Amino acid sequence: MPTYKYAVYPSAKIVDRVGKEINHLLWGDWVEMRTDEQPRGKMLPVFARGTSGWMHEDDLQDEQILEVVFVDVGQGDGCLLITPDNKHLIIDAGISDNMYRHLKWRYGGFRNKWKFDAAIVTHPDKDHYYGFKKLFEEENVSFRAVYHNGLIETRNRREPLGRMAKVGRQKYLVELMEDQETLRRFLNGRRWRHPDQSRFNKQYPALLKSALDSGRVDDIAMLSNVHGSDGFVPGFGGRRELRLRVLGPVVEHDSHGRARLRTFGSKPGSTAFSISKTKNGHSVILQLQYRNLRLLFGGDLNRPSEVYLLQHYSEVDDPWPWSPEVEQAVIEGARPELRSDITKLCHHGSSDFTDTFMRTVAATATVISSGDNESYAHPRSDTLGAIGLHGHGWRPLIFSTELARSTREEESITREEIGRMHERIHAETDAGRRADLEQQLNALVDRLLERNVVVYGSIHLRSDGERVVMGYKLEKERRSGGRLTRWDIYELVRRGNAPLAFEAHD
Repeated sequence: MPTYKYAVYPSAKIVDRVGKEINHLLWGDWVEMRTDEQPRGKMLPVFARGTSGWMHEDDLQDEQILEVVFVDVGQGDGCLLITPDNKHLIIDAGISDNMYRHLKWRYGGFRNKWKFDAAIVTHPDKDHYYGFKKLFEEENVSFRAVYHNGLIETRNRREPLGRMAKVGRQKYLVELMEDQETLRRFLNGRRWRHPDQSRFNKQYPALLKSALDSGRVDDIAMLSNVHGSDGFVPGFGGRRELRLRVLGPVVEHDSHGRARLRTFGSKPGSTAFSISKTKNGHSVILQLQYRNLRLLFGGDLNRPSEVYLLQHYSEVDDPWPWSPEVEQAVIEGARPELRSDITKLCHHGSSDFTDTFMRTVAATATVISSGDNESYAHPRSDTLGAIGLHGHGWRPLIFSTELARSTREEESITREEIGRMHERIHAETDAGRRADLEQQLNALVDRLLERNVVVYGSIHLRSDGERVVMGYKLEKERRSGGRLTRWDIYELVRRGNAPLAFEAHD
């Protein structure tokens, strides 16, 4: 069996026989120790990131660390989480096949069978769940569990998220898919299906049915502040060093103890029912807790749901909007639960947020997942300003999957080639030549996506629970005085009992 070690903090280099730097590794990158050559003093033969070479023994460590990859899925969210004890989880997968392509590249083309520990679908918005489609169809991929927020979609326009009940002026969703058998009964019914044409079936239930019917998913269940393992993702609670706490959705119970979720309106405190505000507002909200690190995955929270979460965790019931005194009480009450060092920003950087929630979280670094050329203009300018204003430290960091890949020259050339190929295919009448052209087109598309999605669009986070490195791969490497740089790296350190802060180097 091969022996593996890991690159040290904050990064390390591979050199060739004469000492020239030939690759740049990020902290925590796995390194295979080669046995085809003998060590040369303290220089050890290695293989990592497609490169064979040599590394100094001081540039290697035995401890595997936390790895989080925020994948450039375009408009939407997608995240790969690998724990120090080598558990692999996917949190959302975007709308396209970008996540599938990234994972296929990462896991050796799925040529061998691979079992993920969990897939977490934060809520039934297509730009968060539809990217799982190809993963659920991949025969060599299986899952120990698929988790969701309990909501389902129906074709009933009056009850589009399942059966509802009303208590006073407040409406509640009372048909929650709490476990696999409840979900199976619903999916075996007709309420999500079009009576005549399957292409008009609701897509989210269809996705869950494909997972259920695949035979490659062990369990499908709801997550909430009371579901799972006492408010933690099963297998990631208790006395574990790394825990995944579920902060939302926040479940309420009726007089018989049955779980329900309140509906949200267009603004905080409204008792109206907005479909989008409700299903987004009840996103699965996770807080990763690893030693002294706190990392918040915010789903697609919005103003009504943020206010509700703040009220719940602060135990301050005053109606919104709040006076300055009440707002401060809310922040102080909720901060012990919500304060996080790093956050995946809610709703792709839209302006549907509250300053109070940002002040409560007070993150040192914020990751925004937003795509090219989409009509929402995310991230919004006011959102970026608020992140800087309310973030912790003199230089709060903002990372964008879209901005992580900024070079467009080669992409433009490839897009032009794709356009010309479409024209040739449209004009070709010979079936054989048309098939050849279609193969060439697929290769061009793969080339474009390989560059933008697999390699350059991702934001990487590495941590041992005390220190954090965040960064992204440069599209063009730099050399200065013989030193090779392939990563733009930011170091976050903790001084004493203070929160993590960005440490700039002159």
